[in-house]
Order: sequence, then structure tokens, then C-alpha cells
Amino acid sequence: MVSWAEFTEQEPELARLGAERLEATGLCMLGTLRRNGFPRISPLEPLIHDGELYLGMMWQSRKARDLLRDPRCVVHNAHADKAGTDGDFKLYGNARDVRDAGERERYCRALEAKIGWRPENDEFHLFRVDVTEVGWFRVVGKEHETRVWRPERD
Repeated sequence: MVSWAEFTEQEPELARLGAERLEATGLCMLGTLRRNGFPRISPLEPLIHDGELYLGMMWQSRKARDLLRDPRCVVHNAHADKAGTDGDFKLYGNARDVRDAGERERYCRALEAKIGWRPENDEFHLFRVDVTEVGWFRVVGKEHETRVWRPERD
């Protein structure tokens, strides 16, 4: 697993495409695993900041409780392009609960700078995603552009 910064370093073009897709709508779809093992899909506003992919969410939301129980997740760009020309970015990873006060405050400042809003208090969940795999699909003309990336191992 690697951070968003390490992913960007190893695969800059794919990271650029992913960031563009996540920023295009400001939303992503987060896939988590429910307690009974079935998947849960939830909309979310991701934030790429300081070399990390952050997922902030309401206190005790079901998706947050899913991640606290089982950190495996998928982040997928939100889109509605039936033709597939805008690109389909999927990032698989593990969500890490961020409890450090300084890191949470830096996230809040970055979020406020980006969207003009920040949590009123510290009662929210914040996760940093460690990347395990990335997938990309896009229709270009009559061809399909498909890529898969996994972190380099020493």
C-alpha cells in the first residue's frame, strides 16, 4: 500500500487522470463492506491534499462505521457519461482513521479553502486512503483504453 503521493510519484499520468475525474464533479462513490458482508455504495466529497486522499464523513455514519470495522474500500469517480469517454477511475485501498489533531486541522483548512465550508466541531470522521490498486477505463474513438496499476514492491 502507498499514499496518494507515492502513487503519483510511481504513476503520474494515471494519478493526474484520477484527480481530474474526482475533481470534475467534486464527488466520488465510496464502496465499503457492510457488517453482513454486502457492499454499500455512498456518495462522498473526496479531498486530495498534502499527498493524501482524504475522505471526511458525518459522525457515526454507516459508511464510517463500515470503515472502522473493515478498512477495505473502493473510491470511484462520479459520472453519468453513457459513452464512457470521460473516463472511469477506480482506486482500491484501505481507509485509515485519522485522529491526529494537527492533521485533522490541516484537512479542515484545506477543505474550507476548496469549498468554503469546514466542520463546526471535531465530531466527524476522517480517513486517509492507502492505495492498493488503481483501475482506469475510457472509450477513445472506437478503442477502449484500459489500465491497471499496483504499487511497486521492493
